[in-house]
Amino acid sequence: MPARRVPRAFNLPWGSGQVMEEAAIDEGLHSPSIQLLHYELGEKQGQYAIRFAAYDDDDRIEQRPLIVNERELARLRSELELAPRLKALLKRLVEG
Repeated sequence: MPARRVPRAFNLPWGSGQVMEEAAIDEGLHSPSIQLLHYELGEKQGQYAIRFAAYDDDDRIEQRPLIVNERELARLRSELELAPRLKALLKRLVEG
């Protein structure tokens, strides 16, 4: 996993808060990342959310969709073991 500290702040137009957990891998050209966000301020205050993102070589969020190919799935799954709350929320997404 890339060495980004957690928790760390995020700011969006509708609220700000902390990235609480992150599952990310380094793929050279970009770093796919799945993050558990917790809103502390704004209209979403108190809520949790999942952000799918990719970081560039300069560790900035890319302004394009996250694309994860099948060869990256096992490594991302392994990283999710280090992010239990994020894994639980994703499980709710896929298992109903």
